Amino acid sequence: MADVLSPNEVAGAVEAIAMLKGGLSKVLLDQETVVDRVVTAVLSRGHVLLEGLPGLGKTELCKGLAKLLGLPFKRVQFTPDLLPGDITGTYVIDGETRAFTFRPGPLFANIVLADEINRSSPKTQSALLEAMQERSVTVLGTTHPLPAPFFVLATQNPIELEGTYPLPEAQLDRFLFRVNVPAVGAKTMASILTQRVRGAPPALEAVVTATSLDQLFSVVDRVHLPQPVAEYIGRLVEATHPATSGAPAAVKRFVKYGGSPRAALALAASSRAWALSKGKPNVGFDEVRELAPAVLNHRLVLSYEAGLEKVNSAKVVEELVGQVPEIAR
Repeated sequence: MADVLSPNEVAGAVEAIAMLKGGLSKVLLDQETVVDRVVTAVLSRGHVLLEGLPGLGKTELCKGLAKLLGLPFKRVQFTPDLLPGDITGTYVIDGETRAFTFRPGPLFANIVLADEINRSSPKTQSALLEAMQERSVTVLGTTHPLPAPFFVLATQNPIELEGTYPLPEAQLDRFLFRVNVPAVGAKTMASILTQRVRGAPPALEAVVTATSLDQLFSVVDRVHLPQPVAEYIGRLVEATHPATSGAPAAVKRFVKYGGSPRAALALAASSRAWALSKGKPNVGFDEVRELAPAVLNHRLVLSYEAGLEKVNSAKVVEELVGQVPEIAR
């Protein structure tokens, strides 16, 4: 077992995390859950898919995160005519030497915003796969490592909107979380109107250094995952498969394919980060239950019957979490 975190280490991490959340909360007003999930994903070194209608502040949230972390940021507007080489980079002829040299694309940044990712073709969406999983890109047979740390924060419009393409299941599986960004209420809109001239977001400065961010990652990795909690995560993910004996009725009826071991790894990593943000040196069942929807809802492939009955993955995961026991019976 990893060495036990000291109270000072936990307190220092909680303070840094609170500053990150506080800065993001100034950008995205009254969206505490969204801010919590984004910060938790960063601490877990995972990618995030933000889903919501245009104009809700998803892009400004990503920009604000880059400023707070003090990391280089690039934004890519995904469109139907975007090509894979437009994001990975390509080889060009040097005007002086006449030799082919690699010109890096916008993926060569620590934080990459893939804006409206589902407006590009599946071919271009798939070009992100290697970058998201391997933290590198391969162009003409040569592999180029990406900067570390590397995060993709993608925004997605609801798939019912015209001109959108569904993301491939393999790419969805590379996102740690899919987070819904809900519409804001009248009170929040009034705050935006009175506090922000022409809607301009607040100015932000970095609250952590590169060194302190690495230390945060290290502390998260040392958060203890007790054996009973690890077994609970295993049973949750196993129960997403309709053929297993422990699968709830909703899974058996509405799910074609469940989560992979990557889902279990994502749930364990994010639960460590979420526990630490609450000042806990170990993961409890509560953290797993709270994060299971964000980790699992985009990893379930639903059946045709689910579409007919208008059952979404969120409803299936809700029943899953409610029926899988914390301790095996």
